[in-house]
Amino acid sequence: MDNFSEWFVDFFRKYLENIWGLIKGFFVGLYNLFIGYPIQYFKDFVGVNSVFTTLDWILSLAFIVIFIILSIALLIVIFQLLKKYFRFSKIQTEKMELLNRINILERKLKSNSNFSNTKANSKFDYPLSVNNKSQKNEQRFKGNRFVKLTLIDEKYKYTVLPTYMKDNDKFTLSQLVTNFRNFACYQQKLFYDEKVIATFIAGMGTSKIMILEGISGTGKTSLPYIFGKYISHDSAIISVQPSWRDKYEMIGFLNEFTKKFNETEFFKDLYESTYRTDIQLIVLDEMNLARVEYYFADFLSLLELPNPDEWLLDIVPEQVIGDPINLKEGKLKIPRNVWFVGTANKDDSTFAITDKVYDRAASIEMNAKAEHFTAPTTPKIKMSYAYLEELFTKAKEDYSISDISLEAVQQLDEYITKNFQITFGNRIMKQLLTFVPIYVACGRDEIEGIDYIVSRKIIRKFETLNLPFIKKELEELLVIFDQLFGKDKMVDSKNQVMKFIKQI
Repeated sequence: MDNFSEWFVDFFRKYLENIWGLIKGFFVGLYNLFIGYPIQYFKDFVGVNSVFTTLDWILSLAFIVIFIILSIALLIVIFQLLKKYFRFSKIQTEKMELLNRINILERKLKSNSNFSNTKANSKFDYPLSVNNKSQKNEQRFKGNRFVKLTLIDEKYKYTVLPTYMKDNDKFTLSQLVTNFRNFACYQQKLFYDEKVIATFIAGMGTSKIMILEGISGTGKTSLPYIFGKYISHDSAIISVQPSWRDKYEMIGFLNEFTKKFNETEFFKDLYESTYRTDIQLIVLDEMNLARVEYYFADFLSLLELPNPDEWLLDIVPEQVIGDPINLKEGKLKIPRNVWFVGTANKDDSTFAITDKVYDRAASIEMNAKAEHFTAPTTPKIKMSYAYLEELFTKAKEDYSISDISLEAVQQLDEYITKNFQITFGNRIMKQLLTFVPIYVACGRDEIEGIDYIVSRKIIRKFETLNLPFIKKELEELLVIFDQLFGKDKMVDSKNQVMKFIKQI
């Protein structure tokens, strides 16, 4: 204890001395630059000018004048550059503020004009025809590139909608799993295993991208659909088209001929989420009808960034007057309350989902129907994104993975890396440390959570290996699972390994 105290005091003494040295050095440097060094130069000149000849004096005075002129010119150039930089930054800031103010004023004028026209038309005894309404909408949004998004701005009055939760809406993660499962059964006669629900919730805490895959009829699309009903905010169901090749076929594009942006339902739902504080699920139904790594590439890269403020999706090259208020400099920040849920079938009409997508997503395999059960009356709730994040954060604090399990995972990683050249990378380890605590908080077992990550992130990759040459290693891996985690554990991982062995 005494040694630590001595080191601790000495460390902070040196640290404060270094900080003071930096501050002192800065001001000493300024003093020397403008006062100290000029005085020293003057003293040096006085010390040698006593032996100067007439020519020496002429050359010295000429040099001093030239040096002073050059020094002043340099200071003026630096001052002008700084002045231009700050003026440019100020102009850019004022430009963006002005554009936003013009956008708001323009929309208010349009709203007032539309209200006045509606009031004037109400004096007549007959209603406006559909054609007249269509013409007035065209006139109203004339010159506006984003009609659907502007309607969303006006719908929410440029104000974020708060989510008010009652005490009855607040649960633990374990209660959330049970109540959601009961709601799906009671309201829609949809039956899910608790393990599937817990994996779905823990997956939301692990990644903004989720994949539900398996045979048809097991409730892949229904799961996010009924979850939206449960939290009182319907999920957006988007049908993926086989023609999708890039993000513009998913979000829309600017038509250079009409100067209008072709807004898709996906883009509209994504933009509307910027005005909400509850949870939004955007479902990409049958996402592997097209190549996911092509049309969803921008989202895969952006959502990987640790800072959500950098989730900026390029929409148009620049912002113009009349653009939606939440498009900043032609970019849309992906809202943090959005999750992208893709459903996937495995048949001849679909593409294989690549490791690039799997590694970034939380995937659930649904190949069996759950058993029927009777559920009590279960009402829907309201849940804010912030509250769900609090539950996830608390779970990671309260149910961190045990040291014994981490040691077992480390030994498993060493064996798989050595024999199969597949490793637990930083991304997978981060997902493991996030998923397992949340999964345990959902009322499940720690080893079962580890089994999910190992089977979905590691063992799945064995499909690409030359299986006949690694049969011995696969059989040894089954023994390793039993030694590290117990004979009745790691069921999914062992089942996958045995499936590979049978294929040999």
